[in-house]
Amino acid sequence: MSAALFIDVQVKESVARDPEIAAKLAEVCPVDIFRAGPGGVEIVQDNLDECVLCQLCLRVAPAGSVKVIKLYDDGAVLGA
Repeated sequence: MSAALFIDVQVKESVARDPEIAAKLAEVCPVDIFRAGPGGVEIVQDNLDECVLCQLCLRVAPAGSVKVIKLYDDGAVLGA
C-alpha cells in the first residue's frame, strides 16, 4: 500500500459502516477511491492521489461525514 502524497480521505466510522452510503460513495467517485464492501466503505489507498476534487463524495454522504484533506495545502479540507 502506498502513502498518498496529495490527498487523504477520512470517513466517520459510523458512516463508513453503512452499506447504503458505501454503495453511493463507490458509485459516484470517478477515480474509484471508495470500494463498497460487506462491512461498509473501504478507502482504496492506491487511488487517493487520483482525486479530482469533484466533491461528489461530499454531496452523497451526510454533512461532515467525509473529509477530503489536501495534504499539499497544509491540510486544508475540501469544501470547508
